Amino acid sequence: CRDATKNYFVINLVKIFIIAKPKARENSIEQISQTEFKISTTAPPTKGLANKAIAKIIAKHFGIAPSSVRLVIGDSSQRKIFEF
Repeated sequence: CRDATKNYFVINLVKIFIIAKPKARENSIEQISQTEFKISTTAPPTKGLANKAIAKIIAKHFGIAPSSVRLVIGDSSQRKIFEF
């Protein structure tokens, strides 16, 4: 949305907290609270593969482009924060 009085755009980002479970039997997403989700992925937790898979699961769940989902915190942790 554009602020007519200023010459900049206002961007509202959504932050969600993730509990990741890599190497699961299937990809799934479970909402725990309004901003917290448990995401299982079949991808292994090596070379960022699980993080990329989780980003795709988030994008599909919220109906957004995978390129708009960004990992903020938790590159090598089960607890992560993504924003979009």
